[in-house]
Amino acid sequence: MNTIFRKSMLSVAGLAFAGGVFAGPIAAHANPVDAKPVAVAVQTNAPKPQGDQSHISLNDEQTANVKAIIAATKKAGLPERAAVISIATSLQESKLENLGHLGDMNDHDSLGLFQQRPSSGWGTPEQITNPEYSTTAFLKGLKQVDGWQDMALTDAAQTVQVSAYPDAYAQWEQQATDLVAQHWNS
Repeated sequence: MNTIFRKSMLSVAGLAFAGGVFAGPIAAHANPVDAKPVAVAVQTNAPKPQGDQSHISLNDEQTANVKAIIAATKKAGLPERAAVISIATSLQESKLENLGHLGDMNDHDSLGLFQQRPSSGWGTPEQITNPEYSTTAFLKGLKQVDGWQDMALTDAAQTVQVSAYPDAYAQWEQQATDLVAQHWNS
């Protein structure tokens, strides 16, 4: 072992020991009534967000759509990760707006929160523009992706959506994660 590395490790160990010796007696006399809960990060197997992250402010309609996606995810018996993937996908596809036919600006016959296409078998225009239906349809596709729980969000979303921009979903992962954390239990 490298001498400098070994000395560094011994120094760190010595500091840790000394800190424990001096903090131990102080900690033993701490008043537990004054203790406050500490936030603990939940460990998951889900990968961390990839690349630069985007963020938009949401209006009441978009927030209602977030809540509809979360409700449909819970109804399907799927975990929070499925809601994160769904919301990130909708952020990319429609900015969480339930889009009807956009005329010349429309991508083929894409509609709704996920820009699903009636001509591709996602459902009727009326079904696709129903947030619960469109989310359930997306989740049905997601459940068919082997290992979706542990793969990068953009890979899981792309496997379901088959987008011309397969890496675009990644930019919304942090906002989707924050929205699920905020609304999952509300």
